[in-house]
Amino acid sequence: MTTDPSWKTTALEEMSDDQWESLCDGCGRCCLNKLEDWDTGEIAWTNVACKLLNSETCRCRDYDQRQAEVPECINLTPKSVHELTWLPPTCGYRLIAEGRDLYWWHHLVSGDPDTVHLAGVSVRGRTVAEAGMEPEDYERHIVEWPFETVDE
Repeated sequence: MTTDPSWKTTALEEMSDDQWESLCDGCGRCCLNKLEDWDTGEIAWTNVACKLLNSETCRCRDYDQRQAEVPECINLTPKSVHELTWLPPTCGYRLIAEGRDLYWWHHLVSGDPDTVHLAGVSVRGRTVAEAGMEPEDYERHIVEWPFETVDE
């Protein structure tokens, strides 16, 4: 008898804290500064990392206190995942919210948290620090990386 994994059988709203947190693939993309075109709503990704992002692990340096440290940090919830337009198309939260499955490199599928980095999906080694940078300078740091759209 095969048992489906929890992300296939449990609604986002019904997941335990551990199940919810496990959906994060550790890519670090949500911790990059993004630019939104006011006219079109189009999102441009930059390689400018939040000051709390550990660029080697692609994890927050102070996850539990991140919103006190970075007030604009958005807490993902089952409701917000459905509303946020800037979540990467490869994001585990977004995929499950859209009724899709996780990619082969997601640690819940591969069994290895390094697969996201080996697949080239994470921001590891590809970011610059936001410290001392003015927001108007972010435009010089717009990037196009693999898996920007679900069609890639």
